[in-house]
Parts: sequence; C-alpha cells; structure tokens
Amino acid sequence: MTRERPTTKTPRTCGAPLRALVLASVAVSALIALPGATRAQEPPAEAAASGDAASTGRPRRPAAFETSPSQRGTSLTSPATPSRSGTFGTASGSAFGSEGNAAGSDASVSEEGVSRLPRFRTGAPGLTDGSAAGLGPGGRPSLLRQRAIPPRRLGSATRVITQTRTQQSVTDLRLTPVIRSPVSGLPLPTAIAPLGLVNPANLLGFGLGIGAPGPLTVDPAYAPLGLRFGAFTVLPAFTQSIGYDTNPNQTLAARARPSLALRSEGEVAIRSDWSQAEFTSEMRGSYLDYPDNPEASRPNAVGVSRLRLDANRDTRIDVETRFLLDSQRAGSPDLNAAAAVRPLFASYGATVGVQETFNRLQLSLRGSIDRQVFEDARLSDGTVIRQSDRDANQYGVRLRAGYEISPAITPFVETLIDTRVYDTPIDQFGLRRDSDGIAFTAGARVELSRVLSAEVSAGLQHRSYVDRSLRPIQAPLVSAALIWSVSPLTTVRFNQQTGVIETSVPGSSGAFTDVASVEVQHDLLRNLTITLGGTYLANTYDGVPIRERGFSTIARLDYRFNRWLTFRGSYLYSTLTSTSANSSYDGHAVLLGVRVNP
Repeated sequence: MTRERPTTKTPRTCGAPLRALVLASVAVSALIALPGATRAQEPPAEAAASGDAASTGRPRRPAAFETSPSQRGTSLTSPATPSRSGTFGTASGSAFGSEGNAAGSDASVSEEGVSRLPRFRTGAPGLTDGSAAGLGPGGRPSLLRQRAIPPRRLGSATRVITQTRTQQSVTDLRLTPVIRSPVSGLPLPTAIAPLGLVNPANLLGFGLGIGAPGPLTVDPAYAPLGLRFGAFTVLPAFTQSIGYDTNPNQTLAARARPSLALRSEGEVAIRSDWSQAEFTSEMRGSYLDYPDNPEASRPNAVGVSRLRLDANRDTRIDVETRFLLDSQRAGSPDLNAAAAVRPLFASYGATVGVQETFNRLQLSLRGSIDRQVFEDARLSDGTVIRQSDRDANQYGVRLRAGYEISPAITPFVETLIDTRVYDTPIDQFGLRRDSDGIAFTAGARVELSRVLSAEVSAGLQHRSYVDRSLRPIQAPLVSAALIWSVSPLTTVRFNQQTGVIETSVPGSSGAFTDVASVEVQHDLLRNLTITLGGTYLANTYDGVPIRERGFSTIARLDYRFNRWLTFRGSYLYSTLTSTSANSSYDGHAVLLGVRVNP
C-alpha cells in the first residue's frame, strides 16, 4: 500500500497573476532588506530587525554605515548595535580594516544635521553578501543608488570640510582697509619752529612745560580706539597729576619757595580717513597750580595741525597751522624783574607750500607767517613793565630741491629768506630791531625701512638789522631729527636745532641758541613703558657778556591698565647757569597722575 501525496491543482486561468504577485512580493522584500536605501524607502528599524530575524532565524548583522534613529548621537559600539566582539572595528575588520574605524568615529558625532546625512557604500571589497553591502542581486551595485548620490570617500572628515567651506567666511587681505593704530602720546611741534619768536630756555622745563611729554608709541592691544565722527577719528585724553616742586618759579635757590604741584592737562588728536588727502591735528593745554606759591601758577598750551592735499600724482599741497602759549620766568635776561605774576607770551603762525616731483627731482616752495605777542609784566609794587614793543611778525620763504638717489637716501639743498617786522618801529630803548635774514643749508633725508628715519642739514645764516648800532650776526645753522628703532621694544629719538632768536636786552642784536634733546623709550612689558630723556641748551647773546648753559633730565613711567586708563609717574631735574644776575636756577619736580582716554 502506497501513500500518495495530496496535490493542489490551480486553475489555469489564475496561474499567471499568482506568479506575478509572488515575484512582486519578492522584489519588495529585497528592496526592504537593502540597508543603504534612502530614508523615504527605509522601514522602521524595529520592522527591519524583526523581518531579518523572522526570515533568517538569527540576529541581523548591521550594515557598514547603517544607523537607526535610536542610535543617532551615540557611538556604533553602544549596546543598541549588536556585534560579534562589541566593537565595530573587530566585527567588520575584514571588510573595512582601518577605514572602518575612521568611519565609525565619524558616525559617533552627536550633531543632528550631520547625523541626517546619508551614509552608505556602493561597494566594499571583502563582502560576499550583496544585500549586506548595499548591492543588488548578484553583488552588483544598484544603478538607482549610484545616480542618487556620489560615493563617499573612505575615512574623510565630511563634517569638517562642509563646515569650513560653507559656514566660515574667508577674509581677503587685499580688500581689508588698513587702519593705523593710534598712539596714547601726542607729538609736539618743535619749540623753536618759528626760530626767533619764542624763548628756548623754557625747553628745560619740558617735564612741566611745553615739551612734556614727547611722542609715545604703545602696544596695539592697549592703544585707545578714539571716537569716530564721519571720516575723522578723535582721540581725547585728560590727565590729572599731583606732586611736589622744589623751585616752581625757576629762580635763584635763595628765593626758591617749594610747593605742592597740581597739574590738569587736556589733549585732543584728530586723524582723517581720506583716500587722497590727510589731515592731522594735535593740541594740548594744561594748567600748573602751586597752592604754596600762587605767583608761580601758570597755563601752557601748544598745538599743530597739518593738511596734505594731493592735487595729482606729482603735485602736493601742504598747509600747517601752529600755536604756542607759555609764560616768562622772572629771571629771564629779557625781563630781569621780580614780577608778581609770570607774564604770558603767545606765538602762532601758518605755512602754505607746494611740492612738485619731476621723476626723481623734488622741488618745494613754502611761505610762512608767524606772530609773537607779549603780556606786560606787573611787579609786586604795582609797577608795570611794558612789553608791547616786543610784538612782531615774521615772514619767510623756503625753497628746497632734492634728488632721490635711492628710496632710502634723498640729498637736498635749501634756501631760507625771512624778515622780521615789529609793531613798534622803535623800542623803549630807542632801537629799531627790524631785521632781514638769509640762510643756505644742505643735507639729506634718510629712510631705512622702519628701523631708521632721519633728516640732517647744515649751513650758514646771516642776519642784518635796520639799526646800525646793532651788529649783523653770522652763525652756523644745524638741524637734525632722528628716530631709530633699536629693537621692537626700544626707540631712540634725537633732535637738534640752532638759530638766532630775538631779544630785548639793550646793546644786543640777538642771541645765538643751540638746543639738543635725546629720548629713549623702552617697553618693559606690553603695558609698561619707561622713558628717559635729556635736553641741553646754550644761549649766547651777541654784543653783551651774557651766556646761558642749561641741562635737564626726565624719567617717566607709564603703566596702562587697559585702553582708557593709564598711570603715569615722572621725575624732572633742571638747572640753568647764567652770567646774568638772578637768572641761574635748579630744581626738582615729581608728578604722579592718572591719564584717561575716553
């Protein structure tokens, strides 16, 4: 007896549709099992896992770069991803080697935007299961996936490259404007710029007078930013100091009256931001108050403004204005009286010039006008000493021709012609002091990169007076200005100038003066600067036996807390020896103050 198997017969009318339905279900199952499908075609992780478990009877092996929503933001070695040895590298080392580790570390990024990026491979060597590697039937890559997105490079930091190129702006230095770092100190015009119209003896008090303090460069991190007004940058500053002066009136040691010193100083600097022109201005005003010696209290102000206009490539127009306000000391040979209050004097002027360049040849012509005004002196007994006969104007023309041998050296020759005219034709001593002068000089301008810049000239000057009782004066003319950057932390400045200044001493045509100053600035720290300086002065009065020799030294310390607050301490020693009665003096002064840059 034989057992026959039961057979099921299908009508021929429905065989073809059933076969088509079976093939379609198989195709859909194959697509669902693909690990690299797009997220729109990817079924939930739970369904895929259950489907694999149901079809194979064993846990499903994760694909090369497959992640599930529950695993985003976690490492591939977490318990949510089953593996043979607990790490991705050992589980699939035969398939990916070291590249699999790099890809695994990249997949552990917790950023949501990066985790949404499709991660799949179009093929990988060493995989035999085409469905696990994201391949079609027979191990061939899916044509649809190859067209959908390009393959990812193995081990490349896609996240870093994308952020660098799409989330960061690249700065083109050629399109960045050049902004000059402002400085905390303001350069002062030379005290004898309109030579003959001021008293250079006041230079010995540059710690408390006109020369205080010189230009001071600071680290850009502590430089004040200033206030912006259109195309101008304004750098205001205010300094309040307190100290002690052993001889505030600069008189004989026997008459010296020490006093507490209070100094209030205001400054303002203006810089333009124009493309074809430039405007700069530096102004300073201060008041020295001596509570224990009120007669020595005095104001002081100095300033200069410069405008450069570029008419074209070879033509330049320069305009300069300047002013100076100071006081006379009681022992000056021009006053030589015990005034109750130090009388004031002022000097102000302007210069207009044009410079033309012919290839390497430079020609410049400048005209200047300066005026000096003196206040009458009042003695302690009420007597008034008239000084209006010292008021005068000076007119000058300067012609210079220079030839540029190289960008570093430009020699030049210069001619100066000037005349001095007094408001009062005859002074109180019956002398007519109007005079004419002429000077010839030759020199060179040197610019060695940023290390050394200097201008040195020497020549001869001659001055003749209207009054025949006043002898003509012939004297050498020397001028030097040097800035030497010894190192990034040390700067040396040197200035020297000679000339003939006016005087009211009876019988003297004028005084030949020589002033030299040197200053060394060193940065101990980025915000700590020490400055040491010295000045030498020599005055020789023509026709009378009056000789003056003076020397002063200064030490200044600047500690910057930040951009707007600076502590400043300074010490000044000055001495002057003169053959004139009651003119010699020496003294010490110490000031401690706070400087504010709004």
